[in-house]
Amino acid sequence: MEYRRLGKTDMEVSILSFGASPMGNVFDIEEEGEGIKAVDYAIDHGINFFDVSPFYGATLAEERLGKALKNKRKDIFLATKCGRYGLQDFDFSYKRVLESIDESLQRLQTDYVDLYQLHDIEFVTKEQIMNEAIPAIQKVKESGKARYVGITGLPVRYLAGIARETQLDTVLSWAHYNLLENEINDELVPLSKEKGFGLMNAGPLLQRILSDAALPAWHRSPKEVKDTQPVLLSLCKKYGMELSDVAIRYALNHPDIHTTIVGIANMNHVTSNLRAVDVQIPAGLMEEIEKVVAPVRNKMWYEGRPENNIPKK
Repeated sequence: MEYRRLGKTDMEVSILSFGASPMGNVFDIEEEGEGIKAVDYAIDHGINFFDVSPFYGATLAEERLGKALKNKRKDIFLATKCGRYGLQDFDFSYKRVLESIDESLQRLQTDYVDLYQLHDIEFVTKEQIMNEAIPAIQKVKESGKARYVGITGLPVRYLAGIARETQLDTVLSWAHYNLLENEINDELVPLSKEKGFGLMNAGPLLQRILSDAALPAWHRSPKEVKDTQPVLLSLCKKYGMELSDVAIRYALNHPDIHTTIVGIANMNHVTSNLRAVDVQIPAGLMEEIEKVVAPVRNKMWYEGRPENNIPKK
């Protein structure tokens, strides 16, 4: 396993991180015991950064991860979030952010998290993020309940705009660096170098498109993007490779992204994701993949308030 310093923090994080959202049955119904075994296996094989949120499974993922980490808390770095609690349930008020950390700590069975993040900031006004939520997470940091603080979201240029105006330890961008998307490079990568915050990538499989798994009914990618899945699967098979292995290794190869978070809920997930760490992508395969994805690259859907979805210039 390779490790990178997460911005200016003191955390040397594994380039592959454990995203606990599937432990909350976000994709499929998962067994709690399988999730605990997966956590044990991940730690034993070098994964040391775990990311979760009360949103995932309506707090179920936090509860299960807390059980799994009960005797291993000091061996890993733990991140959770606040502000988003359901598909349409958002509360980034100062009071709620302060309450949420205590609730998360109880579920996670710990007295601190290493990172506390505002979750999907594009769904509320910029004024509330700047005037209430960010002061609140800074207050949590001062209290010692979180060592570092950051933001997460989908609209990559909006994340950059907020990060430019504030002092944050990390930014988590999801779905904007993978075989089909590379917009993280436009502003966030250079800004992370300029300001020194840790840059994290999530969604390297683009919610299963870049794997052999069936797509969830709620997937919002345009049809032409979804239609690349069977073509890419066939290409990878020709080279004797798994599409998910190629997709994860491609994401891990970005030199300026400190860690890539992949959803894990069972032993099959964790072993296959760890396998990808040792994959080498044949140059010929990448050339063929580039030709397939070029017509649909960066055809991203939008989420959140319209004014927070800043179009590419």
